[in-house]
Amino acid sequence: MKRKEFLKIAGPAFLLLANGNIVRAGEQAGDLLKKKKRVRFALASDLHYGQPGTDYDRFLKNAIARINEEHAKAPFDFCMLNGDIVHNDPVHYPAAKALIEQLKMPYYVTPGNHDMVTPERWQRIWNRPVNYDFAVNGTVFLAGTTSNEKGEYICPDLQWMAAKLEQYKKARNLFVIVHINPAKLTTHGIDCPEFLALLKRYKNVRAVFNGHDHDEDGIKKKLDIPFVFDAHVGGNWGTPYQGFRVVELLADESVLTYIMNPVERLNEARL
Repeated sequence: MKRKEFLKIAGPAFLLLANGNIVRAGEQAGDLLKKKKRVRFALASDLHYGQPGTDYDRFLKNAIARINEEHAKAPFDFCMLNGDIVHNDPVHYPAAKALIEQLKMPYYVTPGNHDMVTPERWQRIWNRPVNYDFAVNGTVFLAGTTSNEKGEYICPDLQWMAAKLEQYKKARNLFVIVHINPAKLTTHGIDCPEFLALLKRYKNVRAVFNGHDHDEDGIKKKLDIPFVFDAHVGGNWGTPYQGFRVVELLADESVLTYIMNPVERLNEARL
């Protein structure tokens, strides 16, 4: 993608550097887009398919179309849908899943507080548990739940996370994906100090990706851990656009990330 085109459809780009610092990519963005990537993925959350009073079907169709368009230009290894796939009523899962399956790349899902099904039913729908791990080109991802079937907010499963972090402690890069921010950095986040202390012990944890807060599309830090937000695809509140985040792990171990608005590009950064 040419720099001029990029600037029309994306927000500020940020770099998450290998040393943990976060900087604005600025004028580097165009050159960084050309660099070799170890992993490239899309991240979208808060579809809220079925929410009354919203154009949820159009919102999800637009997001799927835009993610597929970007995939055609520069392939994604996968797409992560980070919680609140439906809005309170499981009756909407078949229709939402039928649209999601139109993605042209592998996809993964995590539960949100509005998904409201038991772990057993979640696994039957998606063929994955509520906590699971996967790896892409040597990069490890831990996807976990932060809510239960009642919609209550819960901290990530500490025992499961501890076992997985220890299992993958020699991986060069590890990313955690959970719906609700566990560092109480936002209005709707929760406070999970034991989980944060656990993450802090593993230097290969590059970032935690969160949804849930529809009005958050930036990066916040706690205990030097970056927490990255991606606004929302659906719902009736939040940022004035429905967007998704792109994350690119570059060959030099830095991470370029930015928000893609279905119409324009926002919030770009390097981790």
